[in-house]
Amino acid sequence: MKLDALQKAIGHRFSRLELLQQAVTHRSFGSPHNERLEFLGDSIVNCVTAIALFERFGELREGDMSRLRANLVRQEALHRLAEGLKLGEYLRLGEGEMKSGGHRRPSILADALEAIFAAVFLDAGFEAAKAVIDQLYASSIASLDPARALKDPKTALQEWLQGRRMPLPKYSLADARGEAHQQEFEVECEITGLGLKTRGIGVSRRAAEQQSAQRALELLPKS
Repeated sequence: MKLDALQKAIGHRFSRLELLQQAVTHRSFGSPHNERLEFLGDSIVNCVTAIALFERFGELREGDMSRLRANLVRQEALHRLAEGLKLGEYLRLGEGEMKSGGHRRPSILADALEAIFAAVFLDAGFEAAKAVIDQLYASSIASLDPARALKDPKTALQEWLQGRRMPLPKYSLADARGEAHQQEFEVECEITGLGLKTRGIGVSRRAAEQQSAQRALELLPKS
């Protein structure tokens, strides 16, 4: 069954497989779809990441933890996790949404991932959902540097390069696709001093630039 690989990837075997099927069903495909699950999953992932940050960073103030959590659960971050799961391969989309590249659209992938978190919760309870989310976020939280993460990615990347007297990154539009009201932008970030190129996708050019900068930050030398 196609969903077997997805269950293995998230680390949860469903007793009620119909919940997972609903979680990957976009409203363009028909009902039942995943919008109500996405609503619930949004609250669950916020709660689980709050617990993780509270336990890991005992010295951080409430406002700083709130900003870190916002970075972890924003659309770009969820989109990256969804891509890692190859979630687009499992989405059930209407014909029009499929033709317009909906299986790659950050908002659709992020919403579907939140819906999956809710599906796990409904299938097996909070601890099961927490285990899935903790596993997916483990590397992000382990490598989290609050001093860097509390700045937006473009600012953090610029300051890192300036501190080492290296050329600033160049951002260029690689692609723009979709209808005017549902456009998707792909931006390339190039750091010539490091021979590094990354790409980001977003619903605006600015969002795509931020994602490409975030991906560059993740590849920078640790020293």
